[in-house]
Amino acid sequence: MGRDDFLDEESEAYIRFDADGGGAFHFGYVQAVMDCRLVERDGKPAVEWSWEGNDEMTPTSGRGWAVLQDDGTLVGRSFFFQGEEEGVRHDQYQHRRTR
Repeated sequence: MGRDDFLDEESEAYIRFDADGGGAFHFGYVQAVMDCRLVERDGKPAVEWSWEGNDEMTPTSGRGWAVLQDDGTLVGRSFFFQGEEEGVRHDQYQHRRTR
């Protein structure tokens, strides 16, 4: 199974940032809600978040960050509390305001 197959294993992978500072993501068997803050990193717009959710029904949590690149992609890292670290790259970034 390739990396992309794993990301979409349970459902289509996504990361969503809401206008009220919340958000959510789902990849593989991990799904979570996020508490987000808009920041700058190296002069570029960025977002940092903490998250909590489930990994195959096991409660888990962590943190992450992503920087908006000049080409419109988001690039960053997501961390599991006392655990793994994953690269984050979202090529189909769409700024969409949610309520």
